[in-house]
Amino acid sequence: MSESNFTDALGWTSKAQEKLQNIPFFARTQAKARIEELARQAKKTVVTADLVEQARLEFGQ
Repeated sequence: MSESNFTDALGWTSKAQEKLQNIPFFARTQAKARIEELARQAKKTVVTADLVEQARLEFGQ
């Protein structure tokens, strides 16, 4: 793998990871991608529980 694959990697707080685990497994990968896209748009480097909650509200889930 090239280093460029990791330049956009985001960290996740433990609380955000817990919230992600509450999403059904079949939707989790897509939800994670959408949450990380929101984080990038907001110029965040770490996904927080608040951001996961914001995403949940925006996506109506």
